[in-house]
Amino acid sequence: MEKPTAQQTPGDALPAEQLRKTIGSGKRLSSLDFFRGLIMVLLMLESSGLYEHWVNDTAQGSFFNKMAIQFTHHPWHGLHLWDLIQPGFMFIAGTAMAFSLTKQTAQGRTWKQQFIHALKRSGWLFFWGVFDYAVRGDHLSFELWDVLTQLSFTMLLAFFIFRWKPAYQLLLSAALLIITECVYRFTHVPGFDQPFTDQHNFGNYIDWILMRKINPDGWVAINCIPTAAHTIWGAVAGKWLLSSSNTTIKLRNIIILGIAALALGYALDVFNITPIIKRIATSSFTLVSGGYCLLALAFLFYWIDELQHKRWLFPFVVVSMNSIFIYLFFEIVVSRWISEYFNTIVKGVLAPAGLSLSFILIIASAVIFLFEWCLCYWLYRKKIFFKL
Repeated sequence: MEKPTAQQTPGDALPAEQLRKTIGSGKRLSSLDFFRGLIMVLLMLESSGLYEHWVNDTAQGSFFNKMAIQFTHHPWHGLHLWDLIQPGFMFIAGTAMAFSLTKQTAQGRTWKQQFIHALKRSGWLFFWGVFDYAVRGDHLSFELWDVLTQLSFTMLLAFFIFRWKPAYQLLLSAALLIITECVYRFTHVPGFDQPFTDQHNFGNYIDWILMRKINPDGWVAINCIPTAAHTIWGAVAGKWLLSSSNTTIKLRNIIILGIAALALGYALDVFNITPIIKRIATSSFTLVSGGYCLLALAFLFYWIDELQHKRWLFPFVVVSMNSIFIYLFFEIVVSRWISEYFNTIVKGVLAPAGLSLSFILIIASAVIFLFEWCLCYWLYRKKIFFKL
C-alpha cells in the first residue's frame, strides 16, 4: 500500500495545507478533551474509594444502592455503567491517535518516523501496564490484565491499519470479533471448554499459558483482541471528524455505526447467542459498549464543538491533558500509599466530632480526589504534560 506523502492526508481528510492552518491556529477538539477528561475524573473518583463507600453506605436493593452499583463492574453476565469506562478509554485513544497521525503527516513526518513513535509508545504502555500490577503484597508478579497493557496492543494494531479506508478498518474489526467467537466456542481444551463460564473458558487457558495463573475475578489477557475494535472505531470516528464533509455527514456516519453496533450486540444477547460479559469481552459486549462510545462522541462533538457549549469544560480538560500520568499516579501511588495516609488524617480530625465512619470515609475520598485534581491543575499551570 502506498504511503501518503507530506502533501497527503489519510482517507478523505482535510487537505494538508488547510490542516496546517488549523494546527497553526492551536485549535483542539474540545469534545475529545472533555470525553477523555470525564473518563479520567470518574476513574479518579473510583481510586479515591468513593464508589465503594457509596455502595457500603446504602441499603441493599434501595434506589441509591442500585445507582451506586452502576459504578462497579457487573459480576458476570450483564452490563453496568462502569463497564463502559474501559471501552471509552480505549476508544478515545483511537480518536486522539487519528488527530495525532493526521497532524504528523501534514507536518511532513514520514510513515517510518510515525511507526517508530507508535512502537515506542506501545512499548511504554506495555511496560507501565505490567509495572502497575508488578507488586502483590510482599512479592513480584507478572500480569497482563491492566488496561495499559491491553492498549499497547490495540493502539499498535490501529496504527498499522490507519491508512486503510474506513470500510476495510471496520471489516478487520468485525474479523477480530469473529475470531474471538471462534476461539471461545470451538477450541476444546479439557477444563477450559466452556466458552462463557468463569474460570473455564479459553481466555483463562491462555492466561495459564502466559502467566501460569488465572484471574480470580475472571479478567483475561486476550481481551485485547476483541477490544481492539474499540480503538479502531475510535480512529475511524476521528478520521470522519477530520474529513472535509459537512457536520451532518460526519455525525450521520458515527451515529449509524453506533446504532448498528448497539442493535447487533443486544440482539446477540437477547436471543441467547452470545451473552454480554465484560470480563472476557464477548463480541456482544464489545459491540454494545463500542456503540455507546460512538454515540457519546457524536453527542459531545455536536453539543460542545458545534453548539459551543464550553462553559464547564475546564475542570475536565485539566485532567485530560495528563491522563496517562494521573492514571499511573492513582493506580500506583494513591492506592498503595496516599489513600491510607489521607484516610487516617481525615479520621483523626473528624472522628472526635462524632460523625459516622461511613460519612468520614466519603469525606476522605473527596479529599483524595481534590488532591489528585490539584496535582493535575498544578501540572497544567506549569505547562508540564507527560506523553508517551
